[in-house]
Amino acid sequence: MSETQTTADVDSEPAETSDQQSFLSVFARTVRNDRLALVGTIGLGITIFVAVFGPFVLPHDPTATNLDQMNQAPSFVHPFGTDRYGRDILARVALGARTSLIVAFVGVAVAAGVGVTLGAIAGYYEGLLGEGIMRFADTIFSFPALLLALAMVAIMGQNWYNVIIAVGVVYWPIFARITRGSVLSVKDEEFVQAARSIGESDFRIIGSEILPNITAPIIVQGTISMAVAILLESALSFLGLGVPPPDPSWGRMLADSRQFMTHAPWWTIAPGLAIMFTVLNLNFVGDALRDALDPHQGDEMEATR
Repeated sequence: MSETQTTADVDSEPAETSDQQSFLSVFARTVRNDRLALVGTIGLGITIFVAVFGPFVLPHDPTATNLDQMNQAPSFVHPFGTDRYGRDILARVALGARTSLIVAFVGVAVAAGVGVTLGAIAGYYEGLLGEGIMRFADTIFSFPALLLALAMVAIMGQNWYNVIIAVGVVYWPIFARITRGSVLSVKDEEFVQAARSIGESDFRIIGSEILPNITAPIIVQGTISMAVAILLESALSFLGLGVPPPDPSWGRMLADSRQFMTHAPWWTIAPGLAIMFTVLNLNFVGDALRDALDPHQGDEMEATR
């Protein structure tokens, strides 16, 4: 038995490598053939580059005030203009990109970790435990996302960690639903039955046999959830309950610029375009990932349009 298992493990390594290469080649082909996928991939890459390197490369300190340069229009020195404190808006948009991406990525990672774990348990154990988990998920999901996040941050306090926790709590039920449905669709397949027949534990079956075969919808949902999480973080910051100062946030920049929209519109336009640009690109990349990981789903969606 051990010799057979060893041979199977050795044979599975090239298969896994082949699957990874196949996904990368399919994704690359999707990006080449789909203009929106190409735009989204390049645009998201630009956003990540700006978030990582922008604050170090740009000449202006995003938090430094200069009252001699208040509300200056876009110029060569300040391409996006300045705000009422003389701070460079381009530098603040770049640092705000880091804020939004960190909150979205970590928050969605928390949501995926909790949701996938509970969803896998609910799908594998369909009895009282599974039903209880899904009823709890439905209860959380029944609350409006912004209202639930506002309540959580207001109760726990305004800081980075609580905003990330709020994002995770709001979106984990989505991952739980997707994971449970996917587990139900594969739990009775032959490879799962074979794992049971050789005495593998439920934990190992879920982690080693089932989850690797249902990653496609989870990855796609993660990309889409990141886009929605950026909107949620921006809304929280706009209402004054997002990431606290002095860290810039696109939502708070929009809130601070409301009274200057008529005579300093550049202050509003820059963060607004940044939010739209990032969210659209994440959705384009999500569509490309869906087509690469689950082409049948992509064909079905195209047929219904």
